[in-house]
Amino acid sequence: MTTDTARTPARAGLRIDFHVWGPVVALLALIALGAWLNPNFLSYGNVTNVLARSAFIGIIAVGMTFVITSGGLDLSVGSMAAFIAGVMILVMNALAPSMGVGWGVILVGMVVALAVGLAAGLVNGLLVTQARIEAFIVTLGTMGIFRSLITWLADGGTLSLGSAVREVYRPVYYSGLFGIAWPIVVFAAVVVLGEIVMRKTPFGRHCAAIGSNEQVARYSAVNVERVRLATYVLLGVLVGIATIMYVPRLGSASSSTGVLWELEAIAAVIIGGTVLKGGFGRVWGTAVGVLILSLIGNILNLADLVSPYLNGAIQGVIIILAVVLQRQKKAER
Repeated sequence: MTTDTARTPARAGLRIDFHVWGPVVALLALIALGAWLNPNFLSYGNVTNVLARSAFIGIIAVGMTFVITSGGLDLSVGSMAAFIAGVMILVMNALAPSMGVGWGVILVGMVVALAVGLAAGLVNGLLVTQARIEAFIVTLGTMGIFRSLITWLADGGTLSLGSAVREVYRPVYYSGLFGIAWPIVVFAAVVVLGEIVMRKTPFGRHCAAIGSNEQVARYSAVNVERVRLATYVLLGVLVGIATIMYVPRLGSASSSTGVLWELEAIAAVIIGGTVLKGGFGRVWGTAVGVLILSLIGNILNLADLVSPYLNGAIQGVIIILAVVLQRQKKAER
């Protein structure tokens, strides 16, 4: 009897550790697999390329972590990014003749991106908190609205940044700090700040409290509507930041920009250990989830194992498996 009792906590402890460190173990396994399949996998060029491309989804996924932790959801982030990119490009192209081609135009474009992202997040948040419409319905609707708006702005085609402005803007994506591309630097900074906010501030604790039990949070004097609204605004601003880093990469925006970004962001959040129904969020886990998804796609492309057109299907399967594992963990407890 004593032996069995002593063993049970040990096994439980191992299970808890596995759930915490499982994504990290999976990431290390993927790195080992990639290195084994292709000798160029760990090359500086490939690693930098994977991290830089992960940055856009990663920045958005950090904001999605707060939204999901508080019991919300946002399906509009990919379409929102496309719309923000289109507005940015139109504004910069319009101002270039009068302001001249230089960083003044770029900075105005960046401010516009942040303002549009904030406004879009505010609209989503107000509809959820004030109109009391389900987040799934709200963001499904705004997803269609943003995607239609960018299609209309581009007249069914593509909006392209002027070549002179693009040359000035290119270093935001292709240059960096100490050999590390700016998107990677910004992604890392957002993850660090996001983890601090989630773990060390009342806002992060309130997000978890609301997602865990909204009524108890209200009884604890938490302003549920204000906190939940703030998560959508924060996500909108982070979509704006991601778009700022994305536009100089291609210098264009169209109806196909940001397709499936919402799927990738949600998948990264769930893989990282954040509970889909809310109540617990882990920003560093989200960063690991982003890297896992990016490495899976990169390995498939390098090894030519599966068509890249199936990446969305693979991500969908990963989301389903991650949710199943979460439910099994809850049942065990």
